[in-house]
Amino acid sequence: MPIEQQLLTRSEHSCELCKASTHLDVQAVAPYTSDSAEHCALLCETCQQQLDAPTDANHWRCLNESMWSQEPAVQVLAWRTLNKLAASESWAQDLLDMLYLEPAVQEWAEIGQVEDNEDEGEVLLDSNGSRLAAGDTVTIIKDLDVKGAGFIAKRGTTVKNISLNASLPGHIGGRVNGVQIQLAVQFLKKV
Repeated sequence: MPIEQQLLTRSEHSCELCKASTHLDVQAVAPYTSDSAEHCALLCETCQQQLDAPTDANHWRCLNESMWSQEPAVQVLAWRTLNKLAASESWAQDLLDMLYLEPAVQEWAEIGQVEDNEDEGEVLLDSNGSRLAAGDTVTIIKDLDVKGAGFIAKRGTTVKNISLNASLPGHIGGRVNGVQIQLAVQFLKKV
């Protein structure tokens, strides 16, 4: 059976991310090619156009449901998209915090993120010189006064699912005390 037919059957003739039923096409999930249905997802035109740079944040609220898919390829796409949205959308970070991926699926999801970060050029290193990647967990090594938020991020606080597309060079995005903030990498230690 051709891959497209397998995906149509698996997805019940709808986009595996947003459930749209028109303009569907097979999307291979990097680093794989469309060699098997296991490494692909069936996506609508809107999802395909915004995968690399999600611009319509409201469209991606559909990930609240699709991130729970049993299909690893769909889980990877949901994680990557949420990771890109997390820096600017608090609801995306909340979903990312809830999402659990099996270790092999998590590794697959991070492969694409490492490639994206290398393209951006800036390599971020923690206080010990370990390279930071999107989705990593870090610990704060010094009490930090969070300007504008009215609290101190205490030493030893764990920050999960960091994002590297912070607006300040040398900083990462993360959630502390329920607030999305930017943290200087020299005050962080990779877990």
